[in-house]
Amino acid sequence: MKPINIVLYCPEIPQNTGNISRTCAVTGAALHIIKPMGFEISDRTLKRAGLDYWDKLSVTYYESADAFFEKNKDAEIYYFSSKGHKNYCDVDYPRSVFLMFGPETKGLPEELLKENLERCVRIPMLPTLRCLNLSNAVAVAVYEVLRQTDFADMETLGSL
Repeated sequence: MKPINIVLYCPEIPQNTGNISRTCAVTGAALHIIKPMGFEISDRTLKRAGLDYWDKLSVTYYESADAFFEKNKDAEIYYFSSKGHKNYCDVDYPRSVFLMFGPETKGLPEELLKENLERCVRIPMLPTLRCLNLSNAVAVAVYEVLRQTDFADMETLGSL
């Protein structure tokens, strides 16, 4: 199992999923996608956003949320939501972690959040705005987990 696992719960916008797949590829994170999705995997905008990184990506698809939870029973999952009460930076993430994000127009189901209040986190933003773009939120979360490991196994210096 990969140390960082990104879980997309019923993603709707192919460009976001493509951008997220690229973030996963360059950070070594695994991508988990829970169906239904609002697009086909063959969608050209999805492939264009991921560019030539698809062969460097670990992707697992699940037919439902139940299938995901059944396969990942012991996973330490953090649920990212604008409804979360804990700042994502205030969490000491475990070495192997699952970061779950909801669909762009609705976010994660409220009952799922209520069942997991202690692991619901949010990215701070202005109170007058609804939410951060999904692919940006994933990048922020992944890099916080990496920062906490001092970017272990990552190339941190350029070649100039």
